[in-house]
Amino acid sequence: MKKQYLTQKERSQFSLSQNEKDILVGLLIGDIYAQKRTTNSNPLFRFEQGIIHKDYLYHLFELFNSYCPNNPKIINRAPDKRTGNIYSSIYLSTYSLPCFNELYNLFYHDGRKIVPLNIGVLVTPLAFCYWLCDDGSFCKTTSRIIICTDSFTLDEVTLLADILNDKFNLECYVNKYGKYFRIRIPKRSLSKVQVLLKDIMPPMMLYKIGL
Repeated sequence: MKKQYLTQKERSQFSLSQNEKDILVGLLIGDIYAQKRTTNSNPLFRFEQGIIHKDYLYHLFELFNSYCPNNPKIINRAPDKRTGNIYSSIYLSTYSLPCFNELYNLFYHDGRKIVPLNIGVLVTPLAFCYWLCDDGSFCKTTSRIIICTDSFTLDEVTLLADILNDKFNLECYVNKYGKYFRIRIPKRSLSKVQVLLKDIMPPMMLYKIGL
């Protein structure tokens, strides 16, 4: 059974590998949520997915198991007021650890998630892979990938699109979706994404790049 609370010495012994950092960068651009319980505390990460993606959540748990005090848990939400349907999700949380401070300080400003200015250095193929796992969707009709970057400003979304184009030789563009801005990866760039990511993307998420 895992310890629920760690001593300061035990917390200081955790260290992220480069692959773990890359994956967390992708997840931070995506859906992962970081939180500090107090101003001076270390951050924790919370991973959450709809119950339909439980296999992916368990995949993340396998990757970050040693950083988590508990196994994934299922949440049953209150019935939707419009449809009456109950939408369940599955989540896991990490310990609050000093090794997370570097990424937290890059991606959070005054409690709001941002795109750091050095994101071009941080976005590796592995980071791009897990960003798409979280926020990507594949349109079968048009054979394009849509990345839901709804929480970011136009400048931030444009920066992300430019980085994908420059680093991976893609032809991404930004479209407005209601009041939000999203990145489109067109059909002509799809094969490049597939070649880049097919061998590193979790099998249950390959459909997000049309495979």
